[in-house]
Amino acid sequence: MSADKPVRRAAPILRRPAAQDVSEELAFHVEMRTRELIAEGRSPEAARAEALRAFGDLRAVSEECVELGDARDRERDRREWFGEMRQDVTYAIRQLLRTPAFTAIAVLTLALGIGATTAIFSAVRSVVLRPFPFAHPERVMFLTENWQQNQGSVSDGNFVDWYARQKSFEKLAAQQFMGFTLADRNSADRLTGTKVTKDFFDVFGVRPALGRTFRPEEDEPGNDAVVVLSDALWRTRFGADAGVVGKEVELNGRKYTIIGVMPASFDPTASGEQLWVPQAFTAERKAQHDEHHNLVMGLVKPGVTISRAQAELTAIQKDLNERYPNANGERTVGVRTLSEVIIGDYRDRLFVTLGAVGFVLLIACGNVANLLLARGAARAKELAVRAALGARRARIVRQLLTESVVLGVASALVGLALAYGGIRVLLAAAPEGIPRLGETRVDLAVLSFAMLTALASSVVFGLVPSVRASKQDVQSTLREGGRGAGTVKDHVRQALVVAEVALACTLLAGAGLLVRSAVYLQHVQPGFDPTGIITARVALPELQYKDPVRIQQTYQAINERLAALPGVKAASIVSRAPLAGGGGSNGLVPEGKTLETENIIQSSSRYTVPGYLATMRIPLLKGRDFTSADVDGAQRVMIVSETLAKRAWPNQDPIGKRIRCCEGDEKDPRFKTVVGVVADVRADGPAADVQPEFYLPIAQMPPDAWNWTRRTMTVVARATGDDDQHVAAVGAAIRTAVRNVDPSVPVFQVRPMRELLHGSTAEARFNTLLLGLLGGAGLVLAMVGIYGVVGYFVTQRTTEIGVRMALGASPGDVLRLLTFQGARPILLGIVVGLALAFAAMRLLRTAVVGVSLSDPTALAGAAAVLCVAGLAATLLPARRATRVDPARTIMRS
Repeated sequence: MSADKPVRRAAPILRRPAAQDVSEELAFHVEMRTRELIAEGRSPEAARAEALRAFGDLRAVSEECVELGDARDRERDRREWFGEMRQDVTYAIRQLLRTPAFTAIAVLTLALGIGATTAIFSAVRSVVLRPFPFAHPERVMFLTENWQQNQGSVSDGNFVDWYARQKSFEKLAAQQFMGFTLADRNSADRLTGTKVTKDFFDVFGVRPALGRTFRPEEDEPGNDAVVVLSDALWRTRFGADAGVVGKEVELNGRKYTIIGVMPASFDPTASGEQLWVPQAFTAERKAQHDEHHNLVMGLVKPGVTISRAQAELTAIQKDLNERYPNANGERTVGVRTLSEVIIGDYRDRLFVTLGAVGFVLLIACGNVANLLLARGAARAKELAVRAALGARRARIVRQLLTESVVLGVASALVGLALAYGGIRVLLAAAPEGIPRLGETRVDLAVLSFAMLTALASSVVFGLVPSVRASKQDVQSTLREGGRGAGTVKDHVRQALVVAEVALACTLLAGAGLLVRSAVYLQHVQPGFDPTGIITARVALPELQYKDPVRIQQTYQAINERLAALPGVKAASIVSRAPLAGGGGSNGLVPEGKTLETENIIQSSSRYTVPGYLATMRIPLLKGRDFTSADVDGAQRVMIVSETLAKRAWPNQDPIGKRIRCCEGDEKDPRFKTVVGVVADVRADGPAADVQPEFYLPIAQMPPDAWNWTRRTMTVVARATGDDDQHVAAVGAAIRTAVRNVDPSVPVFQVRPMRELLHGSTAEARFNTLLLGLLGGAGLVLAMVGIYGVVGYFVTQRTTEIGVRMALGASPGDVLRLLTFQGARPILLGIVVGLALAFAAMRLLRTAVVGVSLSDPTALAGAAAVLCVAGLAATLLPARRATRVDPARTIMRS
């Protein structure tokens, strides 16, 4: 700091007002000119008038001079400020380079917090904060039919009535997912696509990258042989050929003309749709109100609120319920933004994770603050000399804060590198299904966030040490040679340790809760034996397989070939295997009960063949399995799960009971007789609740059911081994067996059941891993803080310890003293942390299964880990104090 700075700082105070100086200077020149004119012979009045006329408007001249002076002063102050800042930054860099160990520890500690926070923020921004790539994302709504507290799909007929009668939406569209077989001379690939109505693309306001979308007349039967491709399909299957528009492709055995390709960003439901074709409702489908399988989206008109749109559709639906009571029952309408539906629970989960990583950043800031407090104590003499030479307190604070900012910026640069690597690890470890997570990247917004985080952190960890360092008594510090201990600083350091331990305790308790939940999920029985089970999906082309009898015969032939494969113990066919997602849902009404809402039991349905239960090793609790005698024309039979049996016939034997489902009407209900009861299967994974479920024989499937299932079934084979070699061999054999039955039939999604079971708990494992890593990082940082505080305490009290030992204190006494000093902030931090954790655990309610949110084991485990780790961090520097030489210490002091 230059010696003349105090004088320069005082100059503005000593300087008179600029306006007064200018006025006096102008008056002087007017007076001198007046005297010159008098000397030339003019009268005093004439001379002054001439002088004033020559100088013009004195007020204007005065104001102009003042403005010029002020501008010069501002420019000087600006240059002076930048010069001082440059000097502060240069000095801060030199000071940090002189202590490389301190700088490295501080930078790495803070970089860990900044990097982790930036990585999670980038994921939050990608999934939650970044607007959807639609023209008006805030106006795109998702519409549902709600029944028995379930939000469901919409029937064709109800959608048609909504479309014709509503006034709240500019555009309304229905979408129905289905599989497509894209065939050529060499292969048949199974694709995921959707049938959509004419306004589908207009709802989102997205133009195609190539070609066009559907015209209104193409959403009519007979004119609907057109298809729009996704960018991914266009690139992978058609080699990004710009001339693909106008070419023909074969989908499900029918010729379609490619009319457009959508941009890469277009994935409106985040489900990876590969192509779109028109719905082209027939007159029969427009009148159909009892098959609910459409997703409906709409572009609400400007100024129309969600509540208003929902009220209008609810009134329409109420009228439809009265007109079609058997099909609709008491359905209501739900309206939500599409972004809310797609993001779902991930919004809360990601913000909880961001909060957890913010705890790690705060712990890191606490550590760096402790380091700066120790550094400030070591630099006490230097700062006192500066103050004695005239440096103002604000100037010293600014210099110390500048050092903190330099530390923060350096940490941000290292943290960005850590964030880049962290994002790659995050994407690799994350389970499938998190919408838009794959688009996470480091962009300008993420860079800005990292720098703002670094600057904010610099203030957080640098302000208290800077202010404390500037408040020291100059005379006493110089007299003591900079050795003042400063009990106030000790209190501040211990308070920081309490905060660090409390935050670490909260993270560890949350991680412990997720670990307990993950352990629970690993021990949940799925209701079947997954060992050696291999599943594959088979889809029969629509044009070739319209006859239900031929469909059944084809699947029977496939089943027979699978059972005869070498290396296969047993094989079977089912409409949807457990853990594979999808599947049908039906409302069941036991015989003797009316079709009132309270009597309807919503249950999952599975069509299968005799032997499926044995192949999957699903326990048969009562009755029998299906047999070859359960064919069309025989008694209609079904097998129910234990949960369905208890709900439909509590405290009764369900065997022989009859139930209405899937087909029939009031005149001919077509009851099905229960012939067996099986154990519950957790078809949606161990984390999901057990749902009522029933099984029906394929041989008795209603003809329309093949349209519901899209003529698609799952083959299951139990191999003699469960290793990758067996899985690959059996998977190839399944493809060959199906190809031998019909080469045009695609086989896809060939997967071992252990992979499906492992995937069903992937999200729980990911959450546990993520919070466990954050908890571990918080623990390590907190222990470093404890070690630093106790080590500083030992250094500051070396003379006292030497005196105590000279007066007879044993090493054990010293060890107990220091251990007690270190244990107090640890125990207090644990108490505060347990209270904070008890409240914070409620935020994990969507991620925890099978364990109480206030699980005492998780809380006690976090406290125990912190006690043990804290004791270890305290004993290491405390043991060093027991080796102090009393005589040498007293002589040196």
